[in-house]
Amino acid sequence: MGKEVEILVIGAGPAGLSAAIEAAKYGADVLVVDENDKPGGQLFKQIHKFFGSRRHKAGVRGIDIGTELLEEVEMLGVEVMLNTVAYGIYPNDEGVALAVNSEEGLIVHPQKVIMATGASENPLAFPGWTLPGVVGAGAIQTMINVHRVPVGERVLMIGSGNVGLIVTYQLLQAGIDVAGIVEAAPQVGGYGVHSAKVRRAGVPVYTGHTVLEAVPNEDMSGVKGAVIAKVDEKFQPIKGTEQYIACDTIGIAVGLTPDIALPAMADVTFVNGGRLGSQVPMHDRNMETTREGIYVAGDSAGVEEASSAIEEGKLAGIAAAEALGKIDAQTAQKAKEQVWNSLDQLRTGPFGAGRHDAKEKIIEQMEEWKVNCGAC
Repeated sequence: MGKEVEILVIGAGPAGLSAAIEAAKYGADVLVVDENDKPGGQLFKQIHKFFGSRRHKAGVRGIDIGTELLEEVEMLGVEVMLNTVAYGIYPNDEGVALAVNSEEGLIVHPQKVIMATGASENPLAFPGWTLPGVVGAGAIQTMINVHRVPVGERVLMIGSGNVGLIVTYQLLQAGIDVAGIVEAAPQVGGYGVHSAKVRRAGVPVYTGHTVLEAVPNEDMSGVKGAVIAKVDEKFQPIKGTEQYIACDTIGIAVGLTPDIALPAMADVTFVNGGRLGSQVPMHDRNMETTREGIYVAGDSAGVEEASSAIEEGKLAGIAAAEALGKIDAQTAQKAKEQVWNSLDQLRTGPFGAGRHDAKEKIIEQMEEWKVNCGAC
């Protein structure tokens, strides 16, 4: 069974929904697919208010931003297929393979594909890391914010980036005790606005420390604590500084890696994303990859924040609609410039400047590729 569609968006998170909205505004026929049973991606885990400028939804909670996007998608008549896994892309434009409800097979023949597949959490290996009770920060968010299920009574968080800090505060909001935050670097990695909240709540922050092991309980059904230690300038544990911390859950928040499985199947060219992740698809300012008609957006194009993912989704949606002739070049250029101005605002300051430079390097490499290999 086959299905014809002008634009296929893979992923119904902030980037994917934003891409679908922009393309549909210009009259494109858009299909959005997502493997989960609910759309919205990470936004519905984010109960905290965004900050920054009004343009970037400052003061609005992630769940409310997600609701707004879903309402706009519905209003525009975009088709959304949930519980649908895009598991393969056939060569020579033969289509994209979908598994609907884990049973029905479907081949979609899109003219354009926007991949907004997000990112996966990085693991951290140490003795006991496979025990029940050692949980990724994203899984913790899903449990406490989406399903309202407590993860334990006392949590030790590993990693003080924005994710670690935000999830720590959300654990406190859920009435769960936080034993502390362990960070190998000499300083906290996330924004001051997030770290200040957890410090005011009295959560100990162990900078310059690492986790040595998870201590199992008597029947190996979970953990009862963790051993941490100070690290030297080479991040090696310092003998004699070991410290036991009682906890029944260890949260892991040590970064994300772009999900590039589908772009890899599409045979796009990858580059080192630097601060944006390990390998990311090379793309231009339209978010188009080295495969014509295949675009990327959001964390799959380099890990940033939901606000940046939304803007990149807009870029891809506008560009795909323009390529289909739904919008003239002048109007498209004006719309894309507005989005790029917004992205440049997000990529400023001590945290954003590095992401800005990494993204510009990716785009520069794409321009070089067009000159040297585009006609290959």
